[in-house]
Amino acid sequence: METTNPNWFLKARLKTRQLLLLIALDDYRNIHRAAEELHMTQPAASKQVKDLEEMLDVRLFERLPRGMEPTIYGETMIRHARMALTSLALAHDDIVALKAGLAGQVEVGVIMTPAMALLPRAIARIKEQAPLLRIGVQLESSNVLLDKLKHGTLDFMIGRILEKEDSTGLIYEELTEEPACAVVRPDHPLLDSRNLTLEELVGRPWILPPPGSILRHRFDMMFLRAGLQPPVNVVDTTALLLVTALLQQTDALHVMPQEVAQYYASLNVMRILPIDLPCKMDAFGIIRQQDHLLSPGAELLLGAVRAAAAEIY
Repeated sequence: METTNPNWFLKARLKTRQLLLLIALDDYRNIHRAAEELHMTQPAASKQVKDLEEMLDVRLFERLPRGMEPTIYGETMIRHARMALTSLALAHDDIVALKAGLAGQVEVGVIMTPAMALLPRAIARIKEQAPLLRIGVQLESSNVLLDKLKHGTLDFMIGRILEKEDSTGLIYEELTEEPACAVVRPDHPLLDSRNLTLEELVGRPWILPPPGSILRHRFDMMFLRAGLQPPVNVVDTTALLLVTALLQQTDALHVMPQEVAQYYASLNVMRILPIDLPCKMDAFGIIRQQDHLLSPGAELLLGAVRAAAAEIY
């Protein structure tokens, strides 16, 4: 066999029935039971396996007294047979979805910042084109979403790949960086200040992400680089309901991604302090599995996310 020929199966006239037979042999490890499962005669099943072995020039199964055991070559062919048949099944589902006006289910994961403007804009656009498409959105941290993506429960996600995470088999499309800012309640006395400095903020009460989070680390390092100790009058929480309530009832400050802050400022829930913090999160982007074929609905939403990102960022 010419191993460099990517279309060897065309020359071999590989049949879908041979793929089904490989899977049945893997399930039953017996040529008689596999043939019965596929409503074939045992000689016909044996011939199809033999023809495939001759074309590949390898032994796919060891013939044992009590059945058949796949060789390393057989295990490889079985794995790819399952992938090919799964892909064909998905193709049928995609055709049905297209005929039904892109009905179906898309599961997307997102971190907080792109959940404020990017994803809503993309979803609104898609719903105009495909109102029957069901879109599930999971808002979590990047590490939680990456685990779900790798386990196949998400079609794609919008987040970041952390340095400690294994990015093998993932495709990453960077969208933008994520600067942070300080926010307070709308009538906070610091809003009238000019030329605010970190020295003026270090002794103030703060509501911060908990220690160990990326934003908290970047926040603390911002003060240390300025020769200051990080604030000590701190409440640790990421619960936005609690954060907004505390901001309304106290003179505390809070640090959050700028895009999120702009959203809440537009609702008059909080205001952004007039100081450019030298603090930002790592860039985020679209992350998907390299070998995962997206459904038409997921492809449509992915395209809308890219278009919305080009407009926003």
